[in-house]
Amino acid sequence: MPPPSTNLSTLAQLVQNIVPESRHDQKLREELIVQCQDVLSSRIGQNREPDISHLTDLVKRYLSQTSQSSTSTLCFTNLLSRLLEQPVLTRKQAAVHFLHSLASAPSTSSAPAFLPTLAPPRSLKPPAQSFHPQTGTADVKKPVGKSKAEVLRRYREKMGHAQLPEDALLRDALYILQGISGKYMKLVEGDDKKTESKLLFSDDPNFAISAPNRTLIHRLAELGHLYTRVATFVREREGKVGVGMIEQSLCHYLESQLTEYYRLIAVLESQMHLSRSGNGSDEAKAVEEETGLTLKRLEVWIDDWRLRLRMMSVCVEGCRNVSGGALVNLIHSYTENGDPFVRKVTDELLEEVSKPFFALLHKWLFSGELYDPFSEFFVHLDPELAHVQYVQPAGLQQNGISSTDEGFSSVDNDEINGEQGGLRLWESKYVFRKEMLPAFVEEDFARKIFSTGKSLNFIRYSCHDSDWVATREKLGNTGGTLQYSDIAGLERSIDAAYSIASQRLFDIFFEKFGLLVHLKALKNYMFLGHGDFADSPNLSRPANTLYRHNLTAKLEEAIRSTNAQNDPYDVLRRLDARMLEYTHGEIGWDVFTLEYKVDAPIDTVLDSETMVSYVRVFSHLWKMKRVEGTLTAGWMRVAGGSRTFLRIPELDIEWHQIRLTMAEMIHFVRQMQAYCHLEVIECQWKKLMEFIHKKEGGLDALIAAHRSYVDSIDKKVLLWYPKAGKEENLLRQIRELLETILQFRTAMDDFYNYTLAECARQDSLKDQRRGLYTDPRLTQDQTSTKETLSRILQRTREYGATFSERVQALVLALAVHPDLDCKYLGIRLSFSDFYKTKRDKDAAAKA
Repeated sequence: MPPPSTNLSTLAQLVQNIVPESRHDQKLREELIVQCQDVLSSRIGQNREPDISHLTDLVKRYLSQTSQSSTSTLCFTNLLSRLLEQPVLTRKQAAVHFLHSLASAPSTSSAPAFLPTLAPPRSLKPPAQSFHPQTGTADVKKPVGKSKAEVLRRYREKMGHAQLPEDALLRDALYILQGISGKYMKLVEGDDKKTESKLLFSDDPNFAISAPNRTLIHRLAELGHLYTRVATFVREREGKVGVGMIEQSLCHYLESQLTEYYRLIAVLESQMHLSRSGNGSDEAKAVEEETGLTLKRLEVWIDDWRLRLRMMSVCVEGCRNVSGGALVNLIHSYTENGDPFVRKVTDELLEEVSKPFFALLHKWLFSGELYDPFSEFFVHLDPELAHVQYVQPAGLQQNGISSTDEGFSSVDNDEINGEQGGLRLWESKYVFRKEMLPAFVEEDFARKIFSTGKSLNFIRYSCHDSDWVATREKLGNTGGTLQYSDIAGLERSIDAAYSIASQRLFDIFFEKFGLLVHLKALKNYMFLGHGDFADSPNLSRPANTLYRHNLTAKLEEAIRSTNAQNDPYDVLRRLDARMLEYTHGEIGWDVFTLEYKVDAPIDTVLDSETMVSYVRVFSHLWKMKRVEGTLTAGWMRVAGGSRTFLRIPELDIEWHQIRLTMAEMIHFVRQMQAYCHLEVIECQWKKLMEFIHKKEGGLDALIAAHRSYVDSIDKKVLLWYPKAGKEENLLRQIRELLETILQFRTAMDDFYNYTLAECARQDSLKDQRRGLYTDPRLTQDQTSTKETLSRILQRTREYGATFSERVQALVLALAVHPDLDCKYLGIRLSFSDFYKTKRDKDAAAKA
């Protein structure tokens, strides 16, 4: 409560005694009395007296800071000790505290020197009183007391530096919030990124802006700068050509936020006008101070928008050089923030910006259509292949099999193949762009999306699926609207659509186009699964005397004379015989090769690269088949002749050695064929069939499974070695062994012919002894005959020894092969360590 009015006269006398100037200056006297009342009021209501020791320290510290004389502290100590000894005063500590408070209160120019100019802030304003020297009483006004700010303002007005009214500051502050310069302050934006924006205050000598107000206005100017940056970005994109849909969506969101910002500023401006429309009374001013708009309240009102505009400005600066999915990814990276407000704002922004992305995703995922004029999606269409489609062969019936025609004829590539290779169109028409993939979509799911859309597009435009409408209805029932707020639903929709599209694609390939039939045909013909088919052709004629029609005739003869004639016509018409480039001395066996032609869309799986692997494996197996037939025919010839006309005792040992060598060669060829067919081809075929029966994965998985099947056969059959420099070493050794066998068979035929001639000569000699007529040519010179025999036997021995040495080297090389199947082949070739034992015997004999 205020002090009693009877004390005001005493207080006035005290002021006049301490400050003589106030005796003649009523205004100064009233101000000093008000200050004293403020000090006394601030002490009223306190329940305890101030501690005298603490108070003494405060006064001494104050005197040491303000007094220029070193004796002030000593003087205060002396006076304080004398005061404490006086029995007149009862509240001595309060008196000292009162004097210290007066010294700490702000003073006017007429105040005494011992009064300081600094005062601690107070949160409560005491009631103001007006003192009348004539009556010695005080009138209590309703706006009780004057604040320190009011006293300071009056002091500055008296000194001729009036503070700029807050109305003017508020008006300019609202302009600054919109990036517009006001009357007393200007917002200067930088020309480029290197030049910073500046806030300039006008140099008006009649008004001053306090430092706290300048700080507040600087904080408000940040919003104006951010607003200008965001608004400029939106305006630039409005008239720019080639702005993508995702970037347009970002601009739409930014513009809607700026509209909300406008609305807030309009509300604040109306509040400012409402608060300034009072009648100017003291009561109105008091209400205005409590409810009206001030700079501090304005700063509180727009505090949330500071963070929001900061986020918008960061997005604007970051998205200048990115677009599409990369822009969505950039905004998504801002969600990794611990501030809930920042996460909320970013989620709202991402929800709006990602709408065009999810629209593209929905059309691609459920229709296989890609409409991306600004190249913003993570799936890109190659413009060169945009209008290319597969050409389905005329007359193709269900299951890819046609049985209406009879006869066999070769078919040109142009007749079967479409405009583009199936695999090239499948892999190159649509391209996956990882850099445009949003972070909230994992790459595994993105690959599923990519494969699903390609599969649907393939089904519609390449396979010409008549059941496409039913497939689309199934896809439409997999999920609802795709949006950022439902990532879990997005993943479920992706899985369901991927499963439906993949299942339908498998059904089309295996039911409509008979892919499994073609795979079996390739296994039977290119991998020589039909063994009798390879036994029929007779290609012993010189290569330069053979032509394509000769090879075609041989092929038709082989088909008609074996069980291959029971295969469907659509399979047989795809078989074609070709001649490789030949050199002098080669025969038909050396240049003959078989081809299996495929058309679209089967060539997507049976692509040209894998067909080259088929031909390469066929060439290798064909050579072994030729050697097998040669050895079989030679063995039958020797075994049958040894019981009839090869009974020459002196050549039995040689024939026995030849039979041993042939048995060794037959074992080698049979083991090689068993390894190729049973341990490689059949095992890989089983893996492929397991994958096909599961029907898991899309067309990419089917292509990969078939490639793995062909590559594994290619590498294992040709004994591919992964170490550099040894890729063709083992294959070259096998081909040299096969060539050695053929050379040995030639030498054996010469020995066979020699034995027949020798047998006939000996029979002729026997006839001469009995007096029978004989052919004189049979009784030729024995010397030349023995020389011929010696040369023939030397050849057979050399070829047999060379074969054993090369097989031994091959077994040693296979023993260290990293592939277990190849390593086991070495064990089978060295049956019971035959070659190791033979090597040890040869080494012991040489020693």
